[in-house]
Amino acid sequence: MKQNGSDPAGGTGTIARYSLHDAIVGRLRDMIIEGELTPGERIYEGPLCEKLGVSRTPLREALRFLASEGLVELTPNRGASVRRFSARDVEDMLVVIRAMEELAGRLVCEQASDEEIAELRILHDTMLEHYRAGNRLEYYKTNQLIHITLVRLSHNESLIQAHAGLHSRLKRIRFIGHSGPEKWAAAVAEHQEMIDALEARDCHALIDALGRHLANAWLRVKDQV
Repeated sequence: MKQNGSDPAGGTGTIARYSLHDAIVGRLRDMIIEGELTPGERIYEGPLCEKLGVSRTPLREALRFLASEGLVELTPNRGASVRRFSARDVEDMLVVIRAMEELAGRLVCEQASDEEIAELRILHDTMLEHYRAGNRLEYYKTNQLIHITLVRLSHNESLIQAHAGLHSRLKRIRFIGHSGPEKWAAAVAEHQEMIDALEARDCHALIDALGRHLANAWLRVKDQV
C-alpha cells in the first residue's frame, strides 16, 4: 500500500499504514456525516478500497465497527449499507438525548470542578474558531465533543454509556442540523447560552438552554430527514 504522509483521518489521498483501523473508521465516518455516502446507499467494497488505498480485510473491520455505532447496516448476502433512519426514529432519539443531556447538565452544575468546567470553555472557544473560519466539519466535530464531554463530566457511567449509543447514531443528522447560515448561527448562539449558564453554575438556565437547543435540533432537521 502506498504511503504518502497524508493525514490518516482526513484529506483525499490514500491512508498511511499507521493507525490503519482508526484512520479507515474516521474517513468512512466523515464520508457518512458529510453525505458522501448517503443513507440507504450500498457500500461497494472494491471501489471504496481503491479510493482509500486499503485492502478488503481492514475495510470490513472498519465497517463492522461502524455497524456497532449504528451508522452502517450489515445484511447477509448483500453486504454493507449506510443506515437509514425514519423521521420518527430521529425524533424519538432526540427526545431521549435531550432528557439525558438535561440530566447531565444538572449533575455537572452540581458536582463538576472549576477545572472541568474550564475544559468545556476551551472546547467552546475552539468551536467558535471553526465557526468563524467557516470550517463546518471541524466545527461539527468540536460541537459534538462538547456534548460528549458534558455527559462524561456527569461521572455517571450508566448515563455515559447510554448516551454514547444514541449519540453515535445521530452523527449525520446532527451535522445537517446547522446547514445554512441562519441555522448555524442559531446553534452557535444556543451553545453560548449553555456555556454562560454552566460557568455561572445556573442549573435551571443550563437545563433550559440544553432543552431548547435539542428541541431546536429536531426542528432544524425534520424537513431533511
